[in-house]
Amino acid sequence: MIENMDVLDINLSSVPGIPPRKIAVLNKSSAIVTVGDLLSWYPFRYIDRTRIYLTSDLSEDLPFIQLVARVERIKLLGTKNKQRLSVLVRDSKGTLELVWFQGIQYVADKIKEGLVLLIFGKPTRFNGAWNISHPEIEPFVPERAAKASRMQPVYSSSEAMKRAQLDTKGIMLLIQLVLRWCHGKITDTISDKLKNHLQVCTLAEAYSWIHQPENPEQLARAEQRLKFEELFFLQLRLIQQNQINKKEIQGFPFPLVGDYFNSFYKNHLPFELTGAQKRVVKEIRADIAKPIQMNRLVQGDVGSGKTIVAFLSMLIALDNGFQACLMAPTEILAQQHFASLKPLCDAIGIEIRLLTGSSKTKARAELHAMLEEGSLHILVGTHALLEDKVRFKNLGFVVIDEQHRFGVAQRARLWAKNSLPPHVLIMSATPIPRTLAMTLYGDLDVSVIDELPPGRKPIQTMHFFEGRRPELMDKLKFEIAKGRQVYFVYPLIEESEQLDYRNLIEGYEHIIKWFPEPDYQVSIVHGRMKAEDKEFEMQRFVKGQCHIMVATTVIEVGVNVPNASVMVVESAERFGLSQLHQLRGRVGRGAEQSYCILVTGFKLSNDARTRIQTMVETTDGFRIAEVDLKLRGPGDLQGTQQSGALDLKLADLSRDASLIAWCRERAFEVLDADPELQLHEHQPIRIKLESLKARNVNWGRIS
Repeated sequence: MIENMDVLDINLSSVPGIPPRKIAVLNKSSAIVTVGDLLSWYPFRYIDRTRIYLTSDLSEDLPFIQLVARVERIKLLGTKNKQRLSVLVRDSKGTLELVWFQGIQYVADKIKEGLVLLIFGKPTRFNGAWNISHPEIEPFVPERAAKASRMQPVYSSSEAMKRAQLDTKGIMLLIQLVLRWCHGKITDTISDKLKNHLQVCTLAEAYSWIHQPENPEQLARAEQRLKFEELFFLQLRLIQQNQINKKEIQGFPFPLVGDYFNSFYKNHLPFELTGAQKRVVKEIRADIAKPIQMNRLVQGDVGSGKTIVAFLSMLIALDNGFQACLMAPTEILAQQHFASLKPLCDAIGIEIRLLTGSSKTKARAELHAMLEEGSLHILVGTHALLEDKVRFKNLGFVVIDEQHRFGVAQRARLWAKNSLPPHVLIMSATPIPRTLAMTLYGDLDVSVIDELPPGRKPIQTMHFFEGRRPELMDKLKFEIAKGRQVYFVYPLIEESEQLDYRNLIEGYEHIIKWFPEPDYQVSIVHGRMKAEDKEFEMQRFVKGQCHIMVATTVIEVGVNVPNASVMVVESAERFGLSQLHQLRGRVGRGAEQSYCILVTGFKLSNDARTRIQTMVETTDGFRIAEVDLKLRGPGDLQGTQQSGALDLKLADLSRDASLIAWCRERAFEVLDADPELQLHEHQPIRIKLESLKARNVNWGRIS
């Protein structure tokens, strides 16, 4: 044993009996290097060897099963070159044929008529009779069967692993060897006191039971402990990081709420804030009054009013002599933010400018000079804000919209634009399920705007199959006659050989036939247009000069037309739930009743049907996000594939919501009682955390 080293961190090459060739394949094929890596190569399913089926239980839906039956007849069938061994067996409920096409003599020597067999295999039905091809068989000895009976693990294995005899059986034998070598050496990561309090098994038991479960109850206990291991230490690390940030990362205190804020709030606020908006503004004010950098996420559904909350927060920075900036992931969204904030700034004499990749050289030079001398108060822009040439006199407050589209290194460049890092407010328009937020943003403080402004009518969402197109067009003509405008959104720009969906160009041609000039004006917008052409068409729609905008998802964000009351999504089955919800948020921005109409083909997959049904049933973004998480998993929701915080081998964020919350509560209890983890009973936890840090585990830090 290597001195002072956790057995799970020991390289597999130090374990006697493992061929170097197999270790090399595990290293290269699956990044399995240490004992812990191998023991964390969990089975993806189990074959239940604890149940004995009867022939009357058989169905083609069954997986591999066990039966006990007596041999009634043994026959060798077929020609010499194409023989098969047929063995008819009977239990108390009926008969079953066992068939071998290979190894016939070997099997024939093991059985005789009258012998009672324990049979294991996959049942199939052929010519009205049940059979099992190439089953595993052995003489049935009740005492031995009861002792040996267990759930058999099945492991995923690459082709390279299989060539090295590391199929399911090979992996199982290797893990059994390692478990025997590890016996008595696996140190637990939590104290006996905490283990007893939580009523969980030991870590050693968990590893043994997940690979060699005697029964489903033992497997469930192993899974619970190993999921706890993943989630508890993840939450512990994120909470600890948040506490360290608040303790160590200094920020500029903004104690003053002065003329900019008060003048705007009293005289120029365009609408009454909702209770949720007021609550979030108070949370931000409390944060930035302290000499600690704020890192806060504001979640809110489409149209909930996050931008006005961000603007009020920026005004506090200005009142304290600092500048602010707002960074958006796309030029369209940055332009939209600038257009909405400029009239508010003009009302109280604040200088605001826009900086994007399209900004002209002369405008940039003027902007850079104003920024450095301090006469430019708020800068709105895209990644262009990160350029070295962009220097602030005194940057104190940063707002980031849809932050998951920016990398950690990119965001860090903004922090370096002042002597102390500015306060950070992150806005997310796509609601994130609470379980995912706790994992993704565990090191941030989270605020939720969970009210829509008063006067907004819920958007009615309808599902139309393709055959209802005449009815759809009549409805749109009725809305246009009332003075409303319509969006048509398509998933494709041109024909695809693989996907048989209506595309933008073909759709545009159909629409202008239904809505001919001069009675109707139809514009078209997509990502391949020149920026000036796209802007011209968008402005026509914004100004009400055309009735219908035909577009790709470029209008998912960045277009705000209160008069647009209908969103038609073509081939809606092609879109994810999050995207459908974002598209729907483009309407319903005025006082009139708005509609979202999802048009699909007749053939829908189960997932597509669930997405469409969810959209029709609810406008609650958080409920939609929960369904999305269950359908897609956490991997690509909100771009979380980039985040090491989701490197979970066993725990599942969609299925283990209650366990995540429970683990977070336990982590808070430990850190509240012992923030530095100095108590003797918490030493195993501290050692485990240091081990994780040493292995550069990416905890998905946001700031």
